[in-house]
Amino acid sequence: MSLPATRHAGLIARRQDGLWRGALIEGPSGAGKSDLALRALEHGFRLVADDRVVVFTAGGRLYGKAPDTLAGLIEVRGLGVVATNAPLPFCEITVLIRCVDAPEAVDRLPDPHAVSVAGLSIPVFDLWPREPAAPLKIVRIMQSLGVPL
Repeated sequence: MSLPATRHAGLIARRQDGLWRGALIEGPSGAGKSDLALRALEHGFRLVADDRVVVFTAGGRLYGKAPDTLAGLIEVRGLGVVATNAPLPFCEITVLIRCVDAPEAVDRLPDPHAVSVAGLSIPVFDLWPREPAAPLKIVRIMQSLGVPL
């Protein structure tokens, strides 16, 4: 097991066959990470963490959880920080979603690529978080990676 490290990100997950699979959402402050996570909750995802994610490895897999002080909370711009229903304590992270600042920053047909997180390679996809279909695109991304949903 690796030592935990905190990343400026959000983490959402979906369950299939008893397993929670997560999408780590990263981007600069104000990029729309929390808004994307909030909308994903309406598409079968559950919140694991918002704003900060503690990442760690165990058994050759990458996991994430919320810091204790932020567990179960999500920022809703214009409303404040609110509690969510049934947040998850942790999940395996299977993909990194990198928030970009404009729709044209997303390649139409991207080549697959990965980044290292806590010493493990993880697939990464650029996504414009304000696009209405963004949560559904995360579902499709995870399906294309063979993650059962």
